[in-house]
Amino acid sequence: MKNVRRRVLQSLVAALCAPAFTWAQEAKPVVKLALIEGLSGGNANGGEAVFRNLVWAVERINQRGGVKTPQGMQKLQLERYDSQGQIEEALSALRSAIDDGARFILQGNSSAVAAALIEAVNKHNERDPARRVLFLNYSAVDPILTNEKCSFWHFRFDANADMRMAALMAVLHDDRAVKSVYLIGQDYSFGQSVAREARRQLGIQRPDIRIVGDELHPMLRIKDFAPYAAKIKASGADAVITGNFSNDLTLLVKAAREVGFDGKFYTFYGNALGAPAAIGEAGLGKVIAVADWLPNVATAQSEAFYRSFRRRYPRPADDYVHMRMQLMIEALAQAIAQAGSTDAVAVARALEHATVNLQGQRGAMRAADHQFQQQLVVGVMERQGAPGVKFDVEGSGYGFRVIKTIQPAQAELPTRCKMVRPT
Repeated sequence: MKNVRRRVLQSLVAALCAPAFTWAQEAKPVVKLALIEGLSGGNANGGEAVFRNLVWAVERINQRGGVKTPQGMQKLQLERYDSQGQIEEALSALRSAIDDGARFILQGNSSAVAAALIEAVNKHNERDPARRVLFLNYSAVDPILTNEKCSFWHFRFDANADMRMAALMAVLHDDRAVKSVYLIGQDYSFGQSVAREARRQLGIQRPDIRIVGDELHPMLRIKDFAPYAAKIKASGADAVITGNFSNDLTLLVKAAREVGFDGKFYTFYGNALGAPAAIGEAGLGKVIAVADWLPNVATAQSEAFYRSFRRRYPRPADDYVHMRMQLMIEALAQAIAQAGSTDAVAVARALEHATVNLQGQRGAMRAADHQFQQQLVVGVMERQGAPGVKFDVEGSGYGFRVIKTIQPAQAELPTRCKMVRPT
């Protein structure tokens, strides 16, 4: 009887312990990526668009089995930290992410935040070499980040503001109908650099153009752009040049439409996040945007890439795909495999020489300053169904026809970076 009782008890214990044992057996190490972004606040829609893109990129890597490490194949795990678009919150999130085991930090929707993160990462990596991290930047485009503030621990996968401005100027150079422009932007490092570079490049490319307005406004705090729009119209400007994004762009173009401004908008981000729908019919042939990729790039590979994204995110409101973010995650996976490690120094040295291809889009990291080099395109807003506009944006009925393609060698600019590498 005792033996029977013992066997029953052993069976019960085994049954109770089985789930925990199975979990322990199945739990495998993962490579943690920490997204630090404004997921609430004035640019929450931009933050969520980033998150969707990174989720899709991570899923693609994990469907292939993950990344190759000495411990075997490991899955990528993306964790999100809401900075609310604020520097102090971002720095707090960085500390939490490191404590949670993340060694790859992802951020981009603010150059001011990016600059603070670079400085914090530099200090952390010097102070705590056992837990060093890399910072992968997908959107913070202030040129200083890969020039005077360049860091071995920071890699930028978006074209910087000067590169984007040069692409816009390649179109404006030939737009002889434009005789005067109004410069308007957000009053922080990025907006200031856009205005400064616009003035410089206009002086070189189109010295005949008059600058009839030049002002900065508080970032993501203006609720009514009517006074700004009225000044733009009163100036007689033929075009506006702006680096505004999110609500600062949407509300600006909407106000301009309402006051009857019929000039052009040369923009960094006019191709999504509500801007096309906000400006509506008045933007046809007048809203111009630069990007690393647009849905109407006319190749079979590009179309397949875009259709895949739309299958993953079928809601029109979720329609904002960033090719560069896909290339960034592919480059990271490649670098980890080549380094044979997730150590920050080893991965950084591999990432410095990464070359990636995805659905016809190719990019390469420049080791001198960690500025990614890739093709840029400029598009003009047209009605869906017009020649060259197979796809619209966010269900708005408007899309962007590609009017200029700038190859990587043409988009590349010199760097002032003096990179300090660990010994």
